[in-house]
Parts: sequence; C-alpha cells; structure tokens
Amino acid sequence: MVRAEDVHKSFGRLEVLKGIDLAVRPGEVMCVIGPSGSGKSTFLRCINHLEKINGGRLWVNGRLVGYRQKGDRLYEMREREVAAQRRDIGMVFQRFNLFPHMTALGNVMEAPVQVKGLPKAQVRERAVALLDRVGLADKRDAYPAQLSGGQQQRVAIARALAMEPALMLFDEPTSALDPELVGEVLEVMKQLALDGMTMIVVTHEIGFAREVGDSLVFMDGGVVVEQGRPRDVIENPQHPRTQDFLSKVL
Repeated sequence: MVRAEDVHKSFGRLEVLKGIDLAVRPGEVMCVIGPSGSGKSTFLRCINHLEKINGGRLWVNGRLVGYRQKGDRLYEMREREVAAQRRDIGMVFQRFNLFPHMTALGNVMEAPVQVKGLPKAQVRERAVALLDRVGLADKRDAYPAQLSGGQQQRVAIARALAMEPALMLFDEPTSALDPELVGEVLEVMKQLALDGMTMIVVTHEIGFAREVGDSLVFMDGGVVVEQGRPRDVIENPQHPRTQDFLSKVL
C-alpha cells in the first residue's frame, strides 16, 4: 500500500529525512515512534505530498506520489492531479482543524459534496453512519465549540473516512487531548484496525502500538533506527538508541 525508497527531505540547510526505506502492506497498522524532531510527522506529510520530497521515491497504492515518471526523469504533477491522489489518503492531525461554523455533520459532509460532487442526500446518509461509527450519533448537530477535544478528534476521523480512503495517516492524534479523553479516540482507531484499514500512526501511545500495531518503527535523526514486531521492539530493543528512548517513556 505504501512504499518509500531512500526518501530525503530538507528545509533549507536542515536535512530532516535522511533516506527512509519503508513498506506497508494493505491492512497493516504501522506505528511510528521516536523523539520530537526525528522526522516522523514530516514523513507522514510527504506521503500525501503536503511536503515535497527532495530525493527518493514514494508510492501509495502502486502510484508514484506527486510525480510522473518518463524514462529516468520525474516530472512534478499539477496541483489538481496531486489533489486527486490525496482523495485516497485520509489524514488526522494533532489539532482537529474542524470548520468552526459547521456542525459535526456538516464537517463530515463537506469534502464528499465539494470535492467528489456527490449528492447531498447520499452523503448525509453516510455521514450520519460515520458519526454513529465513532460514537457521536447524538452530536451531529453540535458545533466544534460545543464538543470536547476527544469528540472533535472523533469527528475529524469521521471526516477523513467520509472520502473512503484506502490509507489513513494519524499524526499524534491524541497528543493535544486531556489524558482522560485519549482512550475514546484510541478505541475508534482500534476498531478501524479491526475493520482492516491500512494505517500509519505516529504516536507516543506505546500501549496502543503494542496492542494494535502490526509493525513498529523507531525513528531518530531522520532515519529508521529499528523496526519490527511491536512487542519485539518494545520488550527487546536491539539498538542502543531505541533502548535509551524506551527506558524514558515506558
């Protein structure tokens, strides 16, 4: 579903990604952990071309992300073509980014109506079902300011699912939440995993990674330091840097 080969990304002179090689199978839940500044979020943003890579290749669902290849040369896609690619990729950010002037239902309906041009009646029916799926059927007429942080994040997940993505990216989705609200968001994500959604989750929730993840990646300094089965990496890390990191967060 996702393949990264020697992916590099710099911001000016600062090299953030220094050659990332990863593969994610359909239906796999890959969790990515590591210290702040290790390149985790940047890598996620490269997958849907919110950030342009400076070297290497990225594929999602067999399609090269952001570029067309002719012979040995790459040509950058037009923004309209990139936007079409992004329809297959749902992303949930640290901050909920909901439209404050729209209800929960309106937020979930907006993209399928405006981007896909689907009929409102059809979209409304699916949006109601998605809000029910994330446990918010009774909040569909509430505005974001009337919802808790956990509820807003669950609306954000429903909004991403409304585009029927093949891949879901989660960028530390619980880091902005009060501790008692974290569980309700993780529960929704667990259910998505059980339903077979392909997911890449940047997270500090080691328990979630151990329980739900199929693979675990530890990043530091813009490189993949260690990867493997979550339980193996967490309970028996091989690299000294992984051992040091986990000793401080477990």
